[in-house]
Amino acid sequence: MEEIFYIADRSSIHQAEELIRQFGTLAIDEAAARSRHYRELGNAIRFCEWRQIERFLSVLALDGAIGTVH
Repeated sequence: MEEIFYIADRSSIHQAEELIRQFGTLAIDEAAARSRHYRELGNAIRFCEWRQIERFLSVLALDGAIGTVH
């Protein structure tokens, strides 16, 4: 199975959590907007960080489990 997302450290999880608190079901859209913003600025590191947070939030929004369930 292809890796769906990569989280480098806990700060990304905290940022995702904060987006959920602030935006609810629109948190994914907000993360996507932030990733686009950084891409337009040419900041590849921040773009990648927000893109991975967007993917992480997408996985959290799924109804079922993905990958191996132990």
